[in-house]
Amino acid sequence: MPVVTATLALIIFSVGAVSGSLGALLGIGGGVFLVPFLNLVLGFPFSVAAAISLTTVIATSSSVSAASAGKQLINMRLGMLLEVATAAGSFLGGMTAQLIAQSVLQKLFGFVAAGVALVMLTRLQRRNVILDPTIDPGVLGARYYEAESGGMVTYRVKRLPLAIGASFVAGNLSSLLGIGGGIIKVPALNAWCGIPLRAAAATSAFMIGVTATAGAVIYYGRGQLEPALAAAAVLGVQLGSWSGMRFGAFASVKGLKLMMAAVLFILSAMMFLRGGR
Repeated sequence: MPVVTATLALIIFSVGAVSGSLGALLGIGGGVFLVPFLNLVLGFPFSVAAAISLTTVIATSSSVSAASAGKQLINMRLGMLLEVATAAGSFLGGMTAQLIAQSVLQKLFGFVAAGVALVMLTRLQRRNVILDPTIDPGVLGARYYEAESGGMVTYRVKRLPLAIGASFVAGNLSSLLGIGGGIIKVPALNAWCGIPLRAAAATSAFMIGVTATAGAVIYYGRGQLEPALAAAAVLGVQLGSWSGMRFGAFASVKGLKLMMAAVLFILSAMMFLRGGR
């Protein structure tokens, strides 16, 4: 376990603020940015970095969900359905993470990040909204106000079995890598299941808190969670989440997708290089 100092706590707080801002902005949880920093820059063991990260994912989920609830972006029915598969995957991932070498986890992180980035780039010009608000959204679809369209829009959920499968994989990778699962769920829901990016991000943020809790319990039980450093990271993420949500309300969907892809490609390269050592 790393030695806890005031300087280290301040560094983690600052990085947590940046991670929280990006995580809330893209709906993927700050863990995808925090884990590489803790592991590659500060030299934390991957399991310790993942444990700290999962606590911040819970904080990000709480902040984003509270802010999005009044905007009708969170699809509660779909979220609760997918969370069953996600939580099951997360519990399994928390157990199997103890049996996999750190270098393998680093390469897996890099592979997942690169794959998600490519998916986002293929969807730059695609939107899943139906501009006619009178259209029936179906059992799991929904409506919400979209500023870009200037009114209420509708969307329908497609390929539900694929969404459930992606949620299970997301939960598993969440605990394995400490990333919350949002980097799998948001692109999958947006690219293949007919859900607009903002709604997918808000619904994912609602789900990742439960997902992260299932995995964090495993790490805590094995003594791999340092409470003081986790607290510093959580405080930073809470501050960053607020600023990320403020900016995200005005950013274009295309810009958000490009930002997500760019960041994920960089993280993928970093993890592949580290994992190959």
